[in-house]
Amino acid sequence: MFVLNPDPYLLPSFGISPFQTRDIHINNLFPDSDLIDDYFTERFKDRQFIYVADGRSAINIALQQYNLQPEDVVTIFTSSGNFYISSCVTKEIEKFCSWSREIIDRTRIIFVNHEFGYPYKQIDSLKQYKLPIIEDCCHSFFSTNEGSAIGTTGDFAIYSFPKMFPLQIGGLLTSTQPVKNTVPLDDLKLRYIKNVLSHYIVEEKSIIEKRIVHYNYLKNALDKNLFEERFALREGIVPGVFMFRVKDACIHLPALKEHLYAHGIQCSIFYGEASFFIPVHQQLSDADLDYFTAVIHSMPTAA
Repeated sequence: MFVLNPDPYLLPSFGISPFQTRDIHINNLFPDSDLIDDYFTERFKDRQFIYVADGRSAINIALQQYNLQPEDVVTIFTSSGNFYISSCVTKEIEKFCSWSREIIDRTRIIFVNHEFGYPYKQIDSLKQYKLPIIEDCCHSFFSTNEGSAIGTTGDFAIYSFPKMFPLQIGGLLTSTQPVKNTVPLDDLKLRYIKNVLSHYIVEEKSIIEKRIVHYNYLKNALDKNLFEERFALREGIVPGVFMFRVKDACIHLPALKEHLYAHGIQCSIFYGEASFFIPVHQQLSDADLDYFTAVIHSMPTAA
């Protein structure tokens, strides 16, 4: 059985990131290794890459390269076409200029968000505008688009390691050109990031397989009269989250979010539509996934 409505001081903790408390100890034991440098050198053969503190830092550094003025605009495209954009993205853009969801006369950069592991399919068509392209691959580290890894079209691509690996910091910025005005990552943090990634990158195949298995497990476990998958999982997709549509209008999404957080499950509404997302990462067990579905189905309107 699962304990529902637990004492708030006795909550479990399930994050969108695979990082768990035990990883503080585990990550501290890994030996020094630069294996991840070899991986990135091979993967990004025609691109340069630098390690950064997180995805937001990568966005900021990429934007710094273009001498943006307050009147300029960064136009954002997303896989879903939904108006929802994470504030992690928009707040970084707003430090330089404004943003839009369509190409306008003042557009100086195109920002493409490969949402939650799902590639933006029309990226090649954006080349017609002859504008710099920044690809946000934070939730899409392993995903491919028609056999090719995403993040290879844009002038810059950004990655956030905690979205895919069990660590607390770290990101990557890749580019087709030298990057100016960067502050090197602290040596201790850089060593920590490289050691952890070097350990886990050899498990790439397992990480991908587990996320796909967990996605399908949740898809089949949720009541199909109430919920359905938001994005169809196709070949090449490695999901960053499990996103589902809520079919029953009686299920109030803010209440569902509050209910899951009250049970220790990080989640969010995909604002702008009746969709919701929960963790799907490789560190979860079948029992964890059963707990998620039990908590969701325990909502009074979802019973």
